[in-house]
Amino acid sequence: MKKQVIYLSVCFLIALNCQAQLFNGDKPAFTHADSLRGFLSPIRSCYDVKFYDLSVTLNIPDESILGSNSIWFEVVSPTKMIQVDLTEKLSVTAITDEHNNKLNFSRDGNAIMISFPTILNKGMHYKIKIDYFGKPVVGKMLPWDGGFKWTKDEDGLPWVAVACQGTGASVWWPCKDHQSDEPDSMMINITVPKELMDISNGRLRKKTPVGNDMMQYSWFVSYPINTYNVTINVGAYVHFNDLHVNNNDTLTLDYYVKSYNLEKAKKQFEQVKPMLNCFEKYFGKYPFYRDGYKLVETPYLGMEHQSCIAYGNKYKTGYLGADFSGIGLDFDYIIIHETAHEWWGNNLTTKDIADMWVHEGFGSYAEVLYVECLYGKAKALDYVNAQRKKVGNKTPVIGPYDVNTEGSGDMYPKGSLLLNTIRHYIDNDSLFFFFFLNLQKTFAYQTITSADVESLMTKQSGKNLAPIFDQYLRQAAIPVFEYEVVKEKPLQIRYRWTANVAAFNLPVRVDCNNENKRLSVTTQWQETTLEGFDSNCLTVRDDLGYFHITKLNK
Repeated sequence: MKKQVIYLSVCFLIALNCQAQLFNGDKPAFTHADSLRGFLSPIRSCYDVKFYDLSVTLNIPDESILGSNSIWFEVVSPTKMIQVDLTEKLSVTAITDEHNNKLNFSRDGNAIMISFPTILNKGMHYKIKIDYFGKPVVGKMLPWDGGFKWTKDEDGLPWVAVACQGTGASVWWPCKDHQSDEPDSMMINITVPKELMDISNGRLRKKTPVGNDMMQYSWFVSYPINTYNVTINVGAYVHFNDLHVNNNDTLTLDYYVKSYNLEKAKKQFEQVKPMLNCFEKYFGKYPFYRDGYKLVETPYLGMEHQSCIAYGNKYKTGYLGADFSGIGLDFDYIIIHETAHEWWGNNLTTKDIADMWVHEGFGSYAEVLYVECLYGKAKALDYVNAQRKKVGNKTPVIGPYDVNTEGSGDMYPKGSLLLNTIRHYIDNDSLFFFFFLNLQKTFAYQTITSADVESLMTKQSGKNLAPIFDQYLRQAAIPVFEYEVVKEKPLQIRYRWTANVAAFNLPVRVDCNNENKRLSVTTQWQETTLEGFDSNCLTVRDDLGYFHITKLNK
């Protein structure tokens, strides 16, 4: 998620956050630490995490934590060492095996290298436990940077939350901090002062008193979960609930909010069920029925934490009461966009954050489809084209791989506009929406690449979409449709694409009064006669695709 933005100041912050590691002038500036986090070295690729059992106790007065994480993993290739990730701000007291034998380890910044007394052979299942403590990373401006937020609510009571997308889960707990490896399931045990609650991912299994003053909340996640999605929300919450029914399945809807916002929340969260109806129509069944759906009020804007979505839009419509389209003030942007990530980002997750357009582009297009559910296709077209205002086209949408770096913040609107372009290129909504359903089915609970998405859509469309993906995802500029009038009566035009990708080929529709024609356009000059058209009413339908238009003077 790192939010798409309306306000210029926030837009600047996001662009800075997304690209700070990316560029120094025109030259990449990556560090050893970037490679340790982003690259699947042999001591990371040699094991596959199956289960985490995370336990954390919060010491709120001094903003510190005391924790342990047990990691069950399968050995993929023989090794005597593995890498686990944890911020160097947190100290490791011990690492032990399943028999409580101490294991040797060393640290390289935020990476922990754990050594084993003998070689772990392929196919072995192994367990280690990491005990740690200290003051975790504090986010300066969640969710755009990762870490804890220690604050107080309007009643003066402690309110603690964490978000860490991009920065990584290792800012607060030890794990294999790479999107390519998700545990099959997980336990999250959070101990807090008894007057507070913790709301985390999955289902609450039990509450256990710890001494006279503390309470441990134990949550079980029954699906694969990405490490950055693991969260805590600690505060004085009130709870209300509802049910969403899809055929014979019932999804629990649980809402945790501040008491002084209860009535606002009951009204605002009425959007959830029609939104779920819409998204299940286009994307298939909500992916996490066993774990339920939660919205939790947070002291920051929002994040797509799996089955536990962070909500901080202050019970306003649009984006904190603002909107870029003239349509978005009819709904709560955070509820809609963040919930879309339950499919795009949580059900299927990109292996490398360089491919985050799959999360954010499809998530932003989900907003378009929600508008289509509310008001129809014409309004949805207005909404998606309003997203043009937020595209910079300065750097590619896909970033460099293996260095824990996202591409351009354009991934939100440009990714959405790319999908709109493909929709009208395909010119078959039944087939286009089949792509969405099939992507969710084919890659359910998996980690994937942009290439996986591109290949499936290309194969099933029967069209060569590769040049389109290359132009919009791997080049900064968008294509330009150049044309000139050769003859007025009958109207004859000459046209081509100017694009970075030589094989770029995208049809263009032209209209005139009640006439329309679909042109097959390549990077080579072509001519055609438009019967029934004249130059005064000729309209190039750039609302059906994302490109610029240049009319040449003959």
